[in-house]
Amino acid sequence: MSAQVIEAISTLREQLALVRSERNTVGLVPTMGALHAGHRKLIEQARRECDWVVVSIFVNPLQFGPGEDYQSYPRDLATDLEFCEQLGVDTVFAPPPNVMYPEQQHTFVNVEGLSEYLCGPHRPGHFRGVATVVLKLFNIVQPDRAYFGEKDAQQLKIIERMVSDLNLPVAVVSVPTVREPDGLAVSSRNRYMTSDQRKAATVLYRALTAARNQIDEGETDPEAAKQAALDVLEGEPQATVEYLEVVDTEEMHPVRKIKGAVRVAGAVRIGSTRLIDNMLCGGN
Repeated sequence: MSAQVIEAISTLREQLALVRSERNTVGLVPTMGALHAGHRKLIEQARRECDWVVVSIFVNPLQFGPGEDYQSYPRDLATDLEFCEQLGVDTVFAPPPNVMYPEQQHTFVNVEGLSEYLCGPHRPGHFRGVATVVLKLFNIVQPDRAYFGEKDAQQLKIIERMVSDLNLPVAVVSVPTVREPDGLAVSSRNRYMTSDQRKAATVLYRALTAARNQIDEGETDPEAAKQAALDVLEGEPQATVEYLEVVDTEEMHPVRKIKGAVRVAGAVRIGSTRLIDNMLCGGN
């Protein structure tokens, strides 16, 4: 059976009411399309764990700031639908912007604290836009489980906190980062890069690995671990560093001393392409 494509909120709710009437569990994989191997892993886990799988495809304007790539963000719904059908997705919710935002939005979700560091200062309003659209999707779909990748670890923690603070009846499932054979985290934005830039992009993975090695070997000074990563990044002339931090795993704040598990997180630009990645370290 091919995946059914639904654009209207009322139609989706009617369908899912019937699904739930038969005591089926519903899993949601929220995406902005341009589906890739990372999304494949999310969908496959949802397919294993849920009776009915909904994939949302919506490029959310609220999470793009001035000068960011909203207009040029890759969109290929036909290819995405074929991708979903191959993985046994039941429903693709692909609303146009005027369905998700029929009027000017006046209500937003702001998860304080967790967005103060890392991507937060560099993309003002981004996480407010993410949390707002995810809450809208949760209200529309009312999933039992929702699936998110650990590549966007800060986003994941923000969504988990939103769900906890607002008592939302959904289980947030984190799925490990999917990487290319050379270590680069799979991302929709990777397709922006030229072949030369693509080779240079592995520097972020190599930098995070250098920091992780230091920490796993017992380094407790975050500045020393950061410097190991920065030394690698400085060796790649095409990379412009936006941030590189050692943060705690729950609040995503920089740590003064490494005790137990931490995340090393970084963002770099290769040409005009912004790449983010992170690694869980320590705690062994």
